Amino acid sequence: MSTTDAPATFTELYTDLQNRVRVQTGVTATSDQAKRYINVALQDMHLGFGEKFPWAHRVDQLVTQPEYSTGTVTITQGSTALSGASTLWNTNNNFSVTNMRAGGRIVINGGVEIYEISSVTNDTAAVLTAAFVKADVSAASYLYFEDEYDLASDFLRPLDLQNFDTNGDIDLIGRTEFRLRYPRSKTTGKPLVATIIDRVPSGNTTPRRRVRLWRPTDIAFLIPYSYITSNLATSSAGAAQANLSADADEPIVPLHGRHAIVYHA
Repeated sequence: MSTTDAPATFTELYTDLQNRVRVQTGVTATSDQAKRYINVALQDMHLGFGEKFPWAHRVDQLVTQPEYSTGTVTITQGSTALSGASTLWNTNNNFSVTNMRAGGRIVINGGVEIYEISSVTNDTAAVLTAAFVKADVSAASYLYFEDEYDLASDFLRPLDLQNFDTNGDIDLIGRTEFRLRYPRSKTTGKPLVATIIDRVPSGNTTPRRRVRLWRPTDIAFLIPYSYITSNLATSSAGAAQANLSADADEPIVPLHGRHAIVYHA
């Protein structure tokens, strides 16, 4: 890096940080600390500040799952094993998505309880996450629907803190308010409200960023949305990644603003 150039790469950023705090460069332990602070600063910069960082804006879209009620179900009280007749639970629909999936919801025989699907074995067999509490049912009607969907794998936070979709048709509210105002509902229709949730499987530290909708959808909807990416760095080969790692890696922050990362660190 020239003495007149702004810092651009990872090595230039953490070296600049060491120079500013007047520590000796070339010391592994000191350099490792500087690298950590640069990455922390890069992440912190993008956690807030609304729409001030257009370089981090991304767009994606999700297709909601139509409700499914073809055929009938049979289940005994206290069991989690759900049997279907004339059902195609493990068959793909027109959107190349199976008609029933783990994590989806089901209402059996018009009951008030909403059960979650643990797994789908085949077209006529599925497993609930909780035991069926009512009396045995045979050849009963059912309604399967979904109210949660995975967001983009690099989703960090929503771009608009008031609207989930880019059309402004779906309000975005906090998780606590959503739980209070919109408890689990089996009334499907056009979604009007959303909240962002994290699903973290037991023993896993990586959350699955998801959106929960009210109301659950009855048909397929195309919902475009905007967000801030968590991939805040780029490798020398042009691959998107969450952190700066190799010396030649660069942050997605434009060159004219990269000195701010050092200031933040």
